[in-house]
Amino acid sequence: MVYSSAITLHASRALLVIASILSLQVVAGECKGTVYLTFDTGNMDHAEFIADTLKQQNIRATFFLANTPTRRGDHALDDGWKEYWRSRFAEGHSFGNHTWSHYYVKSNSKTNHVTATDTTGKQVTLNAKQYCQELSKVNERFEKLTGKKLRAMWRAPGGKTTGRTLRWANDCGYPVHVGWDPAGYIGDDKPASYASNERLLANALALIRNGDIILMHLGIWNRKTPFAPMMPRLIGGLQQKEFCFDVLQAGKR
Repeated sequence: MVYSSAITLHASRALLVIASILSLQVVAGECKGTVYLTFDTGNMDHAEFIADTLKQQNIRATFFLANTPTRRGDHALDDGWKEYWRSRFAEGHSFGNHTWSHYYVKSNSKTNHVTATDTTGKQVTLNAKQYCQELSKVNERFEKLTGKKLRAMWRAPGGKTTGRTLRWANDCGYPVHVGWDPAGYIGDDKPASYASNERLLANALALIRNGDIILMHLGIWNRKTPFAPMMPRLIGGLQQKEFCFDVLQAGKR
C-alpha cells in the first residue's frame, strides 16, 4: 500500500540514514556468509525508496520483472519506468524474468497445456508457445528500456511451477528457476494480521543463514503497513551478523 502520510515517508528516509551510520560500525574484514536480496515488481509503491536504500548501502540485489500494474496507473515495464530500470542496471543489479502477465500456474491439463489464474482469479489456459511468449515479452521490453538482456533465469509467480512449465521455460532460454529459501521469505506480501513489521524483521534476522535467497517486493496491494521502511534495519541487522550481499546469476548462487 502507499505510505499513509508524509510523516511515514520522512521516517523511512531517517531510517535509511541511521542504517548507514550503523553499517559503518561493522568491523571491516571477511564476511561470515553471503545472502541474496531479491525483489519481485509488485505495484512499485516503494521502488524508489528501496533503490535509494540499496544505493546508500552500496548493495546490489536481483530484480525479477513482470509487467504488473502499478499504483500510479501504468505498468512496471511501461516507458515511464525506463529511467528507473536503466539506473538500476547501471548500479550493477541483476535482472531475471517473472513472466509478463504474472499468471499463477495451478496444474498441468490433460492436453499439452497448463491451467493458471490471472491477478483477478480468472482461469486461463496456456500452451507451450503462449508460455514462452510470457517470458519473451518481458525480455523484449527490458531490452527496449535498457538496451540489455535479462539473465537466463526466471521466477514463476508465487514460485508455482510444474514439470511442464520448467521444460517450456528451459526451451525458451530460461534454464534456471529461482525460488527463495524458507528463512528468506520475509512475508511483506502478507496482510498485517499475518505478522507485524517488527515480527517479520525479528524472524528474518533470527533465521536467515549463509547462502539464503531473500524474497521481497517493490510494492504490495494488500498490506496496509508496508515492510519497505524496515529495509534499512534488515540490511543493518544482517550486516551486524557479518553477512555480505551479492546478486544472483543464471546457474550461480
